[in-house]
Amino acid sequence: MKMMKWIAGLVTVFLAFLFLNGIKGNNTPAQASNNIKVTYTLKKNNKQFANKKVTVKDNATVLNGLKKGWKVKIADKDMVSSIDGHSQNNKKQIYWTYTINGKSSNKSVMQQHVKNNDHVVFNLSKMSN
Repeated sequence: MKMMKWIAGLVTVFLAFLFLNGIKGNNTPAQASNNIKVTYTLKKNNKQFANKKVTVKDNATVLNGLKKGWKVKIADKDMVSSIDGHSQNNKKQIYWTYTINGKSSNKSVMQQHVKNNDHVVFNLSKMSN
């Protein structure tokens, strides 16, 4: 009889330990993710032809996300020269430009960083003088 009470007491302590650890585990804050989501849109003469939402590490550059979605070539001065075979044409003054959340950037794609939920638009079009 004493043995049964001792085993019941031991089981009760064990179950209480599991219960309390379960509660403690649920109350700990979730670890913050180091990833962000950025939407990229590609246009040719202001007409959209591709759109992707990519996940990149926090503090990524515009180029990091672009390369996650497409094959990219870089020309002199850190400028995008081709995205998935859509190439700029220097003779015809057709170039890739980009905006972030509707605003132009004066930084190269290798220097400009993106933030969570940014929307980056690349447009291949003729530059006007």
